[in-house]
Amino acid sequence: MNSRIFETHKDLAAFVKCYWTLESPKEKTPKKNTIVPDGCMKMIFHYGDLYKHYRENGNCVELPRCFVIGQLTGPFEVEPAGETGTFFVCFHPNGFLPFATFPIREMENTAVPLDKLFGKDGQEIEQSILKASSTLERINLVEAFLFNRLRDVAAVDQIVKSTVETILTANGQLSVDELSGQSKIRRRQLERKFSSAIGLSPKQLSKTIRLQATLKVLLSKKITNLTALAYENEYYDQAHFIKDFKEFTGITPKEFYGDLLKMSLIFDRKEES
Repeated sequence: MNSRIFETHKDLAAFVKCYWTLESPKEKTPKKNTIVPDGCMKMIFHYGDLYKHYRENGNCVELPRCFVIGQLTGPFEVEPAGETGTFFVCFHPNGFLPFATFPIREMENTAVPLDKLFGKDGQEIEQSILKASSTLERINLVEAFLFNRLRDVAAVDQIVKSTVETILTANGQLSVDELSGQSKIRRRQLERKFSSAIGLSPKQLSKTIRLQATLKVLLSKKITNLTALAYENEYYDQAHFIKDFKEFTGITPKEFYGDLLKMSLIFDRKEES
């Protein structure tokens, strides 16, 4: 699979983390992929073939061609119907709020079609992106769309913004009490702010970021001692680590080693091309 990351416009960088393309012929695409939560909502355009989503009850549904995926709180299993050609707009954890048209919390674990979110504007950007002939053209089109809708900058809560930065810097290893103390705000108030701005609680986002950091260690090093890995990433004990790992990935750490292909879409991508 060919994956590339692209920088966003400097005036959108506070909201959009990066753009990402994923392309692959059918014969080189994993039959199923497990998308692991990374704390970032994404606007997704399938200019290749469509994808199916397998729900927890085993039912399979076809995903929309273009949509925004809300915050994930567990593994999201998808299967390509054929050739993969996908353009992603990856938002920072609190970056989608200025563009939201209804409560972010209601989008949790849900693929919301663009026309439902943005009406006629959503239909127009969908068709424009699908007809585009290059990634650069898609980036220019989506940035024009986002700039046109970036009217409520006041929606950016500085307490939420700074707390998210703290969580990222600490790899999710601080408790909610420590976060609220640093922000000089009561815990419940911080939780309410996170729920409306991000769609996750501070604890949920911290768990997500910590797990992503742990996954990167698993992939970059030859780990022989899971207990040491758990303590290195500030888990209370190995049992706690295994519980969180399975909650987010659907498998145990040991199973992860034998199933890397399945985990091809997990990464919180920060590098740029």
